[in-house]
Amino acid sequence: MNATLTVIEGEKPAYVATRNACKLCSPLGACLAIRGIEGALPFLHGSQGCATYMRRYLISHFKEPMDIAASNFSETATIFGGGDNLRTGLRNVTQQYHPSLIGVATTCLCETIGEDVALLLREYEESSGDRRKDTPALVHISTPSYRGTHRDGFHAAVRAVVGGLAEDGARADHINVFPGMISPADLRYLKEIFDDFGAAIVLLPDYSETLDGPAAAHYQKIPAGGTSLAAIRSTGCAQATLELGRTIGASASAGALLSERFGVRCHRLGLPIGVRETDRLFEVVETLTGRATPQRHQLERGRLIDSYVDGHKYLFGKRAVVYGEEDLVVGLAAFLSEVGVVPVLCASGGESGALAQSIRQVTQDCAGEVAVREGADFMSIAEVAATLAPDFLIGNSKGQALARQLGIPLVRVGFPIHDRLGGPRILHLGYRGTQQLFDRVVNTLIERKQEASPVGYSYM
Repeated sequence: MNATLTVIEGEKPAYVATRNACKLCSPLGACLAIRGIEGALPFLHGSQGCATYMRRYLISHFKEPMDIAASNFSETATIFGGGDNLRTGLRNVTQQYHPSLIGVATTCLCETIGEDVALLLREYEESSGDRRKDTPALVHISTPSYRGTHRDGFHAAVRAVVGGLAEDGARADHINVFPGMISPADLRYLKEIFDDFGAAIVLLPDYSETLDGPAAAHYQKIPAGGTSLAAIRSTGCAQATLELGRTIGASASAGALLSERFGVRCHRLGLPIGVRETDRLFEVVETLTGRATPQRHQLERGRLIDSYVDGHKYLFGKRAVVYGEEDLVVGLAAFLSEVGVVPVLCASGGESGALAQSIRQVTQDCAGEVAVREGADFMSIAEVAATLAPDFLIGNSKGQALARQLGIPLVRVGFPIHDRLGGPRILHLGYRGTQQLFDRVVNTLIERKQEASPVGYSYM
């Protein structure tokens, strides 16, 4: 198709007051990433309220227990510093949980008073003396909520863990895979792909079991599963790194850190949603492993393309509002544009500065105008969406009120999903995930038309 695409970036208003944010706070993402490490415990240096808020959000989505420790700032700690609280908290959680690693993420409060958390952690380790062998690895993650989003906190945690643990050594055959903030179902699917290629990987983080595991007979303080510390240490001698996310800056990239420090080559791809973006993933994996794509995945690709033909008449020319984490928005826009849907608005609470350019790269065959909004909240999304006559929304459950306001359906993807069951089991990636997403979008539009019909009908 000879398409004309115009990407329109919104201008920053002179004054911004966030109304119903299209993002979550940075330490929440750090806590999620830490939960994907074997034996690890997230720890917030700040108030108890921060930990309670984040636990509520994560538990509501994953439907799993989620312990997050906190140093519990009081008024005194706010004025004189929270060093004593931090030391006491670290000793308590070490005795009660026996973690292999504690990821200490900062909050607005300690960052605002200028707490030197890295120094406090070094002093704590030095003071351990003979007990040091029993002291878990400590990782400091700077995540003030007034800077960045939950996605930024997620990547900051991955980079901090890699930066603190990765070691040099003889080049090995395994591949580092840094998948970004995706669902447990996506993580399991990525492991299946590499297993089918016969490739050894270090997947970081891996909360596919720790946040979507089987029912246990007894409560586990720290659920089994996650990336081992030994595997993380080996990331410095991997043959290559595969990092998913078009909008990750070099300063936030664990793959860039390993490249600079150990010479591990980093391959950066977008989230593989849709045929073209998934083709790019499999091409890189073929190059890294020296093997052809297994037939089961070729068949999945063929079935997906066949379904594109079957459903084309229901989707072509439809208009969608896409919102969420920046890399997910880019992946969804790539998918929608290749099936004939115009993503008339692509919005995110993130402010990487790379969203508009990334949208241009993946929607070049899309005819029409695409509005892009960084640093958006749901009020600004609603104001723009009301002028665009969209047919549906696609994003997390925080858009439910907007969908209701506009009188259009919402296709739920990403994080958080609070008003439906199964958020952790939504598959977004690859040919298989795209197939499920395509079917959901088509059936949502058919159902909408069917319910609105004055006579109804029984066949498509």
